[in-house]
Amino acid sequence: MEETNSIKVCVTGGSGYIASCFVKKLLEKGYTVHATLRNLGEKIKVDPLKSLPHADTRLVLFQADIYNPSEFEPAIEGCHYVFHLATPLQHNSQSTKYKDTIEASIAAVKSIADCCIRSQSVKRLIYTASVMSTSAWKEDGAGFKSSFDESCWTPLNFSSIFAQDYVLEYAKSKTLAEKEVLSYNEIENGKLEVVSLPCGLVGGDNSLLSLLPLSVNVCISQITGNHSMYDRLRFLQELLGSIPLVHIDDVCEAHIFCIEKESLRGRFLCAAVDTSVQEIASYHQENYPLFTISHEFKEGAPDIGSSCDNTKLMRMGFEYKYGMKDTLDGCVDFGRRLQAFSSI
Repeated sequence: MEETNSIKVCVTGGSGYIASCFVKKLLEKGYTVHATLRNLGEKIKVDPLKSLPHADTRLVLFQADIYNPSEFEPAIEGCHYVFHLATPLQHNSQSTKYKDTIEASIAAVKSIADCCIRSQSVKRLIYTASVMSTSAWKEDGAGFKSSFDESCWTPLNFSSIFAQDYVLEYAKSKTLAEKEVLSYNEIENGKLEVVSLPCGLVGGDNSLLSLLPLSVNVCISQITGNHSMYDRLRFLQELLGSIPLVHIDDVCEAHIFCIEKESLRGRFLCAAVDTSVQEIASYHQENYPLFTISHEFKEGAPDIGSSCDNTKLMRMGFEYKYGMKDTLDGCVDFGRRLQAFSSI
């Protein structure tokens, strides 16, 4: 692979939890980065990126919104690799173009993939997907498979005891958007390599952020007593049969790994360990005894025991550095730094 200082990459949603940490790593490794944000006027999101080492010479910020996907073209122009991390969590009710997050997400991946092809410079598009798209439910609805892997796709009619409609809509949007972007491997005579990384529940501290991201709130929901976030944790177990966890640093390294291969395309699960609602509660209680986790936050969806088969990425040569302890401890440290709780 050529020297990183001659490689230009685009990162969409650059101020997010994963993306901001990823931009920092890319700059440290010598890449030139084009990062997109919804609003360049939001100093709380822009300033941390501008303060990164090497940002003054190798980081260019662009304004682009998923709900106006053509805005991404200037950021993609001239890049060699594109990382699509931006995604709408809830629908922009002001939109007259799209009726929901599903339409917006699919339109965005199509527009970005088309931009990559038109650029004639982009070799590979890496899509940050979610394990919400990889349910181990059997096609006939009769329970779980013993494990879930890259061959598994969440049924579009999946219903839930724990998830509100907008969470189910988000899961559906991530599933359909991932399928759409992967379809580009079959068209345009293979001009564009497309990789998707369905990531587990991401944890760990990100010192660039001054607000707790959603996935960290989910990881510490049993400590904070946040019912809405706890229902998301239970939903993951209900959907997948277990809870795949991955540290933010490993997620960033996995994304970089996906461009350091000479040629790569397809779907690769990104999760280091499997756990459950009950195991996470036990870990927090044992390691942070000053917290009292009430009984209602220990009862999750049934622990089916369906596990995440994460071997495909590792067979390619990737190694995870962090397990459950580092991931959950990082979430607690993050919450403590931002005073999400005051017991410790």
